[in-house]
Amino acid sequence: MQKLISILGSTGSVGISTIKIIEKKKNIFKINLLSSNRNYHKICYQIKKYKPKIFLVFDYKVFKKIKKKFKNNKVKIINKLGENKLIKKNDITISAIPGIAGLEPTINLIKKSKKILIANKESIICGWELIKRNAKKNSTKIIPIDSEHYSIMKLLENHKINDIEKIFLTASGGPFLNYKLSELKNITPSAALKHPKWKMGKKISIDSATLMNKILELIEAQKLFSIPNSKIDILIHPNSLVHAIINFKNGLTKLLYHETSMIIPLANAIFDGKINIKDFYKKTKQKNNKILDNLYFEKVNKKTFPIIKIKDEINKFPSTPIIVNAVNEVLVGEFLKKKLPYLSIYKHILGIMKDRNFKKYAIKNPKSIKQILEIDNWAKSTIKKKL
Repeated sequence: MQKLISILGSTGSVGISTIKIIEKKKNIFKINLLSSNRNYHKICYQIKKYKPKIFLVFDYKVFKKIKKKFKNNKVKIINKLGENKLIKKNDITISAIPGIAGLEPTINLIKKSKKILIANKESIICGWELIKRNAKKNSTKIIPIDSEHYSIMKLLENHKINDIEKIFLTASGGPFLNYKLSELKNITPSAALKHPKWKMGKKISIDSATLMNKILELIEAQKLFSIPNSKIDILIHPNSLVHAIINFKNGLTKLLYHETSMIIPLANAIFDGKINIKDFYKKTKQKNNKILDNLYFEKVNKKTFPIIKIKDEINKFPSTPIIVNAVNEVLVGEFLKKKLPYLSIYKHILGIMKDRNFKKYAIKNPKSIKQILEIDNWAKSTIKKKL
C-alpha cells in the first residue's frame, strides 16, 4: 500500500525538493494534500502534474481563481484546513510554510499525521509547547529537517543532554562575511539575496545575511532539544559542510558533515536513513574534496553581525522569541521593498526590547494560538509605527 504524504508549502524550496524526492519513488508515495499561499502559476502546474487529492490555497483571491479554473477537476480545492473531513490520516506531512502563518496548519495536520517533518522554524519558536502537546496527544513523531537541527538530532542519538558540554550551530556567514561595518551601509536587497552556498527563499536569504536566521535556529534548537542557553553557541563555517558540532563532557567531539543540499536531511528524514542518497542527489564536484581542508571555523564577528548581541537577551522572558521573530519578519519585508536600510534591521530588533510595552507582552506565557497571535500582532503593529 502506498504511503500518503502531504506538503504544507509545496511551491516553496523545501516543498519542491520534497516533490523531487517522492517523484523518484512514485510506487511508494501518493500525494494527499499540497498547499500554497498565492503562487498561482505554480499551483496550477502542481495540480495538473501531481494530481493531489486536495490542494489548499490560503490566499482567498487566488483560491477563487483556482477553484474556477479547476471546477471540473477531481482535485478538491479548499481555502481552510481546520478539522476538514476530506483529509485522511497522512503517513508523512512536510511542514514548510514560512513564518508564523505555518503554526496553525502544522498543528491541524499533527492531528492527521503519523510523522511531521518540520522546516518551519517560526512555528517551533512561537508555538513549540502547543506542537509538543498535540504531537504527544496524537502519537505523532516530530522530526526537524533544517540541516542544523537534523544534525543535532542525529548527533544526540544515544546521548543525554547532561552528557553535553557545548553545542555549536554553524553559519556560513552569508554574502557579507568579510565586509566591514562601513561597507554594509549601502547593501541592496539583490546583493543580500545572493547566498554563496544555499538556494533558499527571499526571507530566509536575508535572515542568513544578517545572521538572524542563526539566532532563530538557536532558539529552535533550545526548544526542540531542551538545551540551556549556556550550552549552545554559533560558529562561522564558510564551507557550509559541517552543520552542527557537539562537545561532550567525556572529551569527545562529534560533528555531522554533508554537502549543501536540503535533499540530504530531507530524504534521510522521509526514509528514516534507509536510502542510497545517489538515488536522489548528484554530488557536486568540488575543487577540493579533502574533508579536513574544509574544516575551518571562526567566531562570529560582532561588528559584521551586530545582531548576535540579542543571543543572550532572547530567553530572558517567555515570549521574547515571538516578538523578535515578528519584528524581524516586518523588517525583512520592508528591506526587500527597499523601504528600509540593511543596517536598520538589527537596530530595530534591539530597539523593540526598549519599548515601554515590551515587557508587558514578553512576560506572557501563551497557551493557545490566539494568545501567540496577540503577541505577534502587538510586535508587528508596534514596529510598523516606529518605521
